[in-house]
Amino acid sequence: MSTKVFPSPQAALDGLLFDGMTLMSGGFGLVGNPESLIPAILESGVKDLTVISNNCGADKFGLWLLLNNSQIRKMVSSYIGENKLFEQLYLSGELELELTPQGTLAERIRAGGAGIPAFYTPTGVGTVVAEGKPVEEFEGRMYVRERWLRADLSIVKAWKADPEGNLVFRKTARNFNPIMAAAGKVTVAEVEYIVEAGELDPDAIHTPGVYVDRIVLSTINEKRIEQRTTRSRSEAAQ
Repeated sequence: MSTKVFPSPQAALDGLLFDGMTLMSGGFGLVGNPESLIPAILESGVKDLTVISNNCGADKFGLWLLLNNSQIRKMVSSYIGENKLFEQLYLSGELELELTPQGTLAERIRAGGAGIPAFYTPTGVGTVVAEGKPVEEFEGRMYVRERWLRADLSIVKAWKADPEGNLVFRKTARNFNPIMAAAGKVTVAEVEYIVEAGELDPDAIHTPGVYVDRIVLSTINEKRIEQRTTRSRSEAAQ
């Protein structure tokens, strides 16, 4: 079996963690989070982390575990809501925050993976988002210059992988994961299934194995949902 496959989340992270590092963590809300790798980072005790992620988990879930354990120094995110701890630590000045519009966050990560150090966007012009950044006019419209985002380590969650690290994500769990996989100096993917080489349809692969350094089977697959609202078929038909 390929040396990319590791026996446990702890083994997959061995030698990759250090204080003050920058970490990208896939996921959007409760979907597509690397649920098995985050507890291993918690267990390691690594601190002063800069974490790039859409949000910071939820109560007692995901990145919240690292935040609660005072391991995160700074968040680069687009969403604080529904995380009281995140809100409290930011308002108290205990946590640094670089709040970034969600589309800009995605493009900054994509640019990091593509080797593009900067780009222009109209999003945020005239707001606090543009403070301290160059703003230029193109064809009569103002644009703010945003810089790429890259990380010492990217942790992502996929549905399937083969031993070479080719990844397939399932539905909305795809979210930030593929672009983060390309933007880390080292990328570790936890997956629900590892299949034999050649079993994945090449046209269905979302992240080529060239971007993935290590793979581990998930030990946690909760698949939480934020809200569930149900109604009878007769009500739905009205």
